[in-house]
Amino acid sequence: MKNYVRDKRMELGMTQDELSEKLEVSRQTIISLEKGKYNPSINLAFKLSKLFQCHIEDIFIYEGED
Repeated sequence: MKNYVRDKRMELGMTQDELSEKLEVSRQTIISLEKGKYNPSINLAFKLSKLFQCHIEDIFIYEGED
């Protein structure tokens, strides 16, 4: 799944550490998300959309089955 987590984080001028603290996840989770190696839980996706003030679909792009 393609995502714009890094882009949205950069728009807010946040570091990976700052984002991980706000979301209460590890920095490694943020790194994995940004690299597209980890698909978030629905709870984490909602937290990201609330923090970034946008729809989940604006952050995550479903590209079909791998």
